[in-house]
Amino acid sequence: MPVVQDWKGNQVGEVNLELKVAKESSASDIVHRALIRQLNNARQGTACTKTRAEVRGGGRKPWKQKGTGRARAGSSRSPLWRGGGVIFGPKPRDFNLKMNRKERRLALRTALVSRLADIIVVEDFTANLPQPKTKELAQALNRWGVTSEQKVLLIVDQKQEVVTLSARNIPSVTLLVADQLNVFDIINAKKLVITSAAVEKIHAVYGTSASVDS
Repeated sequence: MPVVQDWKGNQVGEVNLELKVAKESSASDIVHRALIRQLNNARQGTACTKTRAEVRGGGRKPWKQKGTGRARAGSSRSPLWRGGGVIFGPKPRDFNLKMNRKERRLALRTALVSRLADIIVVEDFTANLPQPKTKELAQALNRWGVTSEQKVLLIVDQKQEVVTLSARNIPSVTLLVADQLNVFDIINAKKLVITSAAVEKIHAVYGTSASVDS
């Protein structure tokens, strides 16, 4: 049960993070499939090379078939020639993989709960940032137990400009809204900092409601 910290890093309560997860025997498999799907679906698949039929030129036979002492050649756009076509080169393709919505959500919940030991829950700190201040947010992360070298996933209930502007210049911080989570960012981060309001939204979107004990 993660504790809730205030802006100064003091413990002010506890929060339950209860989500339905996959069975232990299949948990790693479903999270892995969801991760591979996300990475594959992010690929553009636009790499394209030209075959000998698509390369400009090469219509004229370079030299006669016999009598020159050179190897036979029918086109200057042969894959064996400089400037010729490419054999078995990449062509535009669709890398997208399908996965049922229930499986995707189950994988997301499983990945999140598996990081329970690395989750830091904090109170809503927007009031402590009256204007965008990268330095103040970096100091707050340090008070919450996140070092400057660690990749951190900051999860909020809704995007607010003051938080977005304060976090965007910290290279190690990734900012996400609670209803837009993804498996890669959850797994890739060393620490997950979640606001208490975001925990409630996670339960509302992905599972049961959260309860906070002060």
